[in-house]
Amino acid sequence: MKSYDIVIIGGGPAGLAAAVSAKKNGIESILILERDRELGGILNQCIHNGFGLHTFKEELTGPEYAGRFIKQAEELNIEYKLNTMVMDISEQKIVTAMNREEGLFEIRAKAVILAMGCRERSRGALNIPGYRPAGIFSAGTAQRLVNIEGYMPGREVVILGSGDIGLIMARRMTLEGAKVKVVAELMPYSGGLKRNIVQCLDDYGIPLKLSHTVVDIRGKERLEGITLAQVDGKGKPIPGTEEEYSCDTLLLSVGLIPENEISRGMGVDMNPVTSGPKVNESLETNIEGVFACGNVLHVHDLVDFVSEEAATAGKNAAAYIKTQYTKTQQELTGEELDQTQRTIILEPQNGVRYTVPTTIRPDQMPEELTARFRVGAIYKNCYISCYFNNERILHKKRTILAPGEMEQIKLTKDQILNAASLNKITIQIEED
Repeated sequence: MKSYDIVIIGGGPAGLAAAVSAKKNGIESILILERDRELGGILNQCIHNGFGLHTFKEELTGPEYAGRFIKQAEELNIEYKLNTMVMDISEQKIVTAMNREEGLFEIRAKAVILAMGCRERSRGALNIPGYRPAGIFSAGTAQRLVNIEGYMPGREVVILGSGDIGLIMARRMTLEGAKVKVVAELMPYSGGLKRNIVQCLDDYGIPLKLSHTVVDIRGKERLEGITLAQVDGKGKPIPGTEEEYSCDTLLLSVGLIPENEISRGMGVDMNPVTSGPKVNESLETNIEGVFACGNVLHVHDLVDFVSEEAATAGKNAAAYIKTQYTKTQQELTGEELDQTQRTIILEPQNGVRYTVPTTIRPDQMPEELTARFRVGAIYKNCYISCYFNNERILHKKRTILAPGEMEQIKLTKDQILNAASLNKITIQIEED
């Protein structure tokens, strides 16, 4: 059985950035396992621009952004296997995978980084009545068909859901000559970035109908049309608000789900809100030496933040491999021992849905820690507040907060070490 210091599951933006970071932090023995036929993950089909502004200080397309990291990985001689499916990871970090060349094989890892990304929520999760005709696609599938395979899914399009992929596909289908009739969103707010609503819908005169959903699908063999209806505050269709649209294509952009079957199989503690693992300040799960980053941890809005988070995971996994602390437990003073055993819980409240990380160990945290979170509704003229136990240490004014955009706050090591009795950090939204 072959052994590696770090095995990374997934060769998309998170896996590549984690591998590059681990290599730069002194780990030689790294393996990336990717199930697709090439590295880059979902970025290969995201041919629109808007990537890399934070990471490279210039605007790139998805393939260009991925290409930069692939080039770095190849220059650093990082080993990878393509067309390789990971079947299972044991608690002892033995990875079972398979491909055509080697069949079923096992790899022993000292540390594992989970970077499998996420998948789209399917029609089955929506309970839309009607037959199952041809012409209903997830927005990501349509994106792959148009941008990679060169197929046009249809000519008259309705999009359900206002996630970023749905908004981008509204523009893409329009540019390819299709008529996008409407984008319908169940919630009273959009699920995508503000810039995508402006650039993809407003600029092309595509209507966005909030608090609307598809209540019926017409057509047996091929989609012939759909019925939209307005919904009340509980998401129930309001009788008498139905509108008919003829179309041959329905694209679903109704949310992303982190791909965590392998994580669950290993016994990783999951966060019910994000559907991703619970992690500490090092992005380490409850299983020692198993780290998570990118969309498998929580769904990001920008790939730049995925890369930033993955670089942190790679660095921490490298530190974990090299962790032969100079001080043993016996050598630590009483005060230092208290710090090593102390764990602080991050608690989301009042509009904050979750935080990443969920716990902090003060002795392990970096000088500055980024805590990322999302809000559960649209808030205007409000404050992001952070409390140490019951003492408010941050009160940041924001004009608008929206669920489609990820937020973050910075915490410093000094702040936390100086608060000796600290056991809970609360992040919440406060209105005037």
